[in-house]
Amino acid sequence: MAIKEQTRAEIDEKFKWDLSVMYCCDEKWYEEYKKVKEKVSEFSKYQGHILDSSQSLYNTLKDYVNLERVLSKLYVYACMKSDEDTSNTHYQKMKGEVQNLSVLVSSTTSFVVPELIQSDYSLIEQYIAELPELACYKRMLKDIYRFKKYTLSKKEEKIISKLSKVLDSSSLTANLVRNSDLTFGTITDEEGREVELTNSNFTKYMESSNRDVRKQAFYTLYQGYEKVKNTLASTLASQVETNVAIADIRGYKSALEMSLFGSNVDVNIYHNLIKVVNDNLHVLHKYYNLKKEYLKLDELNLYDVYAPLVEEENNVYKFEKAKEIVINALSVLGEKYINDLKRAFDEKWIDIYPNKGKRSGAYSWGCYDSYPYILLNYHERFNDVSTLAHELGHSMHSFYSRKHNEYQDAHYEIFVAEVASIVNELLLYRYMIDNSNDKKQKLNILNNILELFRGTLFRQTMFAEFELEIYNLVNNNEVLTHDTLSKIYYDLNKKYFGDNVVVNEEIKYEWARIPHFYTSFYVYQYATGMAAACAIVNDIINKGEDAINKYLEFLKTGGRDYPVELLKIAGVDLSKPEPIKEAIKLFEKTIDEFIKLSQK
Repeated sequence: MAIKEQTRAEIDEKFKWDLSVMYCCDEKWYEEYKKVKEKVSEFSKYQGHILDSSQSLYNTLKDYVNLERVLSKLYVYACMKSDEDTSNTHYQKMKGEVQNLSVLVSSTTSFVVPELIQSDYSLIEQYIAELPELACYKRMLKDIYRFKKYTLSKKEEKIISKLSKVLDSSSLTANLVRNSDLTFGTITDEEGREVELTNSNFTKYMESSNRDVRKQAFYTLYQGYEKVKNTLASTLASQVETNVAIADIRGYKSALEMSLFGSNVDVNIYHNLIKVVNDNLHVLHKYYNLKKEYLKLDELNLYDVYAPLVEEENNVYKFEKAKEIVINALSVLGEKYINDLKRAFDEKWIDIYPNKGKRSGAYSWGCYDSYPYILLNYHERFNDVSTLAHELGHSMHSFYSRKHNEYQDAHYEIFVAEVASIVNELLLYRYMIDNSNDKKQKLNILNNILELFRGTLFRQTMFAEFELEIYNLVNNNEVLTHDTLSKIYYDLNKKYFGDNVVVNEEIKYEWARIPHFYTSFYVYQYATGMAAACAIVNDIINKGEDAINKYLEFLKTGGRDYPVELLKIAGVDLSKPEPIKEAIKLFEKTIDEFIKLSQK
C-alpha cells in the first residue's frame, strides 16, 4: 500500500520553521506592506535634491536602504509561506502583491544612481568628511561610482530599462521550450514500469545501477532535445548577441569583463581556471578509468558516468542522528561556531520534512531581519545529512554576515556563496571516513567526494570554456547555429572525457538543456568556490586554530569588500593558480584513497 504524503497541517509544529520573527501573522505583513506603499510615494521628494548637501545625501540613502530592507522582509516572508504549500492561493496572491510592490519601489527609486553619478566622487568624499554618519554608506557609494564610466545618459538608460523584458525574452522562451513544450516520452524503469522521462527525473535514472535504464534515459532525453535544436540555438545565440551588444554599448572590452565587473573579478581568474583545469585533465581521465574498471565495463559510455561506484547505503538517519553527526563533524570549527550553529535547531530555523505541496529540493534563505532559514525535504538518507551540512554552511555564513555588518554591507556575492557550504560538506565527509569501520560506507563517502569534484570543479569549468568559445565567435561576427554550438560542445566533451570514454554523439545537444548559459559567465564561480573550499579545509586540517580563525573572520565579512579580497582573509588567493592546482591534487589523492581501500 502506498504511503500517503502528509499535509502541512499533519506535520508536527516542532519540525517546522518559525517565521514569526518576521511577522507574527499575515495581518502584520499587510500593515507593513501598506506602510511601504506610503513611503514609496514620499520618496520622490528627493529627486533633484540628493546632492544638495551632506544631510540630503544621508537622508536619501537612509530612506533608500530602509525601503530595500523592509521590501526584502516582505518578499522573503511571502515566498517562504508559499513554499510551505505551493498550492495555497492566499500566499500566491501575497507573492504577486509584493512582486508588484518591488517593481514600484524599483521604478520610483530609479533616479538615485543616475543622479548620484552626475557628480564627481570627490563631492561624496567631502560630504562624508562633513557628516561622519555617511561613512556607513561608503562602500555602497564607491561601488555605484565604479560603474560611472559604463553608465549611459538618462535617456539611453531609460531605453535599456524599458527594453529589459524584451532583452530577457530569449531566456524566458528557452525555459518555456524546455519545461512546457518539450516532452521526451517514456522509459522502462528498474521495476519494469513504464515511466515518463522529464528534465527533473533524468538525473535519478542516470544514477541508476541498472545500465539499461541509464541508456534509455540518455538517448530518450537527447533525442528530445535534438527536435528543438534550432529553436534553442536561436534563443541562446540571441542571448549571447544581446550581451555582446550591451557590453559594447556600455564601453566594456567584452561581455566577459561586463559580467565579472560587478564582483570586481579580474578576467584572468576566469582564464586561469580554464588553463589549470585543462593542464590537469589527465587526473579526471584517471577517475573515468577507475569508473570503467570498478563498474566492470568493457567500455565506459556517457550514460555510465553518473552511475555510482558503490550502491548507496541503506542506513536510516533520523533527523536527531543527522543533527548529532553534523555538530560532531563541524566541531573542528570551535565552540563559538557550534554554539551559534545549535541555534538553528533550538530556534527553529529549519523546515525539515516534506509535505503535500511543499517546494521540492533544499535552500538556505532569509533576510537581514530574520533567521537564515533552511528548507529541507528530509528523507532519512545520508544524502539528506550531507544536504543539512551544506545548507547550514550557507546559513552560518549569512548569520555572521548579518550580525557583523550593516544592511548595505551584509550581502555576500555569488562568487563566495558556495565556499562555506562546500567546506561543511568536506568536513562532514572527512569526519564520516575517520569515524567509520564500515568499508562500504567509507567507499560510498569517497564516491560522494569524487562526484562533488567531477560535477563542480571539472563539469562547471567545461561549461565556462564553452561559454568563452561561443562569445569569442560572436565577437568575431560569426553566427551561432545549432551545428556550430553542437560541434564546440561535442569537442569539449571529447577533451574532458578523454580517449577511454565513448563520447556518444547525442551529448552534442546537452548545451540546449543548461539554463545557466542564459546568465552569462556565471557557472565558473561554482568551480572557483570549490577550489577555495578545498584550500580552506586543507588549512583547517593541517594548520589548526590559526586557519580556523581566519575562516571564521572571512564568514563575518559579508559584502564589505570584493569577493577575491575577502577570500584572502581566509588564506585563499584566487588570483593565483595554486588553489585550483591544490584542489585537483586533493581530487587525485581521493581517487588513490578509493583505489587503496577498495583493494583491501
